[in-house]
Amino acid sequence: MRRRLLALLLPLAAVLVVALGAPLATLVAQQRTAEVYVDRLNDAGRFASLAGTALETGRTEALAMELRRYEDLYGFPVVLLDPAGEVVLGSRPAGEPVPYLSDPATRRVVADALAGFRPEPPTAIRPWDTRPLILAEPVGRDSEVEGVVVVVSSTDRLRGAVLATWGWMALLGLVPLTGLAAVTWPLSRWVLRPVRRLDEATARVAGGDLSVRADAAGGPPELRRLAVSFNAMVDVVERALHRQRAFVSDASHQLRNPLASLRLAVENLRPHLVGAEARAAHDDAVEEARAMGRMLNALLAATRLESASGAEPVDLDTVLDTRLERWRALAAERGMAVAARVPAGLRPLEPPGGLGSVLDELVSNAVRLSGGTRVVVRAVAGDPVALRVEDDGGGLDDAERAEALRRFWRSPRHQNVPGTGLGLAVCAELVEAAGGELRLGPGLPRPQGDGYGLAVVLLLPSAPADGDGDDDGDDGEGGAGADR
Repeated sequence: MRRRLLALLLPLAAVLVVALGAPLATLVAQQRTAEVYVDRLNDAGRFASLAGTALETGRTEALAMELRRYEDLYGFPVVLLDPAGEVVLGSRPAGEPVPYLSDPATRRVVADALAGFRPEPPTAIRPWDTRPLILAEPVGRDSEVEGVVVVVSSTDRLRGAVLATWGWMALLGLVPLTGLAAVTWPLSRWVLRPVRRLDEATARVAGGDLSVRADAAGGPPELRRLAVSFNAMVDVVERALHRQRAFVSDASHQLRNPLASLRLAVENLRPHLVGAEARAAHDDAVEEARAMGRMLNALLAATRLESASGAEPVDLDTVLDTRLERWRALAAERGMAVAARVPAGLRPLEPPGGLGSVLDELVSNAVRLSGGTRVVVRAVAGDPVALRVEDDGGGLDDAERAEALRRFWRSPRHQNVPGTGLGLAVCAELVEAAGGELRLGPGLPRPQGDGYGLAVVLLLPSAPADGDGDDDGDDGEGGAGADR
């Protein structure tokens, strides 16, 4: 942030220096141009005076010598033109051309001088203006103009002097910019230090660490007040979250024993019931008590999972090795098979509460609710790592998949199947807490060939690897590696 602040302030200061320096630079160029113009105009006036005397007396040798000595001394050619624009005398030998003498701009200056007018002085000659300074001084006045003295003055020295002055001005302009940078660096550091610490504290709070507090002791008063407000906000959020979790946990624990007693009492009534309708009502009451118990257990489990924080790397092979046999035993009770097709060496970031807990819930859902014959857990290497839990059961249509991640949502086909409707929603939230995403899509083809089951896809960030891993490619069914 400090670099961005300096990148904003220093260009603005540079623009301000340029805005103030540009008129001053133009004024310097105008002043130097005016000095050179007056100097050359005096020379042209002296030559015009000498030329008038020479033309009256017919003695031009002294004038020609003066013109040659002038060019030898200063390097500027000078010529005397008659009213027809022809060269009468010049600082160069006869027949040697004079630069720029035949240019249209020079001809216009000569024409004005022959009419008795001096040319307009140039406003300013800048370093990139390479044309010479042309001055034409009439010999005589008004209708008695007998000729024109033309001085072709090079502007090399003038442009060099202007450029040198501009260079010194630019160096002087760097002084306030350097001073501004020297002052802004520690000042911005002092101002932005609380902002940086507040940003770090915010990132840790977003990661689930509610014990962090911002430093409210340093920086400007406005930022100290902001830090105090941030700390108060975190305190409120932490207390509210603790109360919420404590309420769910306490309610689950406090209701479990009365509910178990109620269920036992209801079950003990069965020997005293007479008639099929009474026994059916009794069975409904027992089932409702069991459903309430499962609901309390699910709420308590969700609270424990959501209280976990952080996303740590996990070895996917280890997770599967510790759970695969348990999944197969669970599936065998319902006549289903579980297979895993995962490349070796995958290390994604696991969600809070553990990747194994999330996979337990997804495989359990597939076994209990799909009504299929097999469940396949597969993975595709990459960043993110794509973990898929697929079945070949009844599946969900597009509308049901859009609703399935809401808490307490259950498919109409599963209303009489034990469950709370919380597991999938909690898994999605935990995966998002690890920086990943949970998606639902079509799964394995059904044995009857009339559609597809359900696929739950976990997209988890890949943990930074110490070395290059092997990617075995795709086996045609969304994953690679050996079957387990």
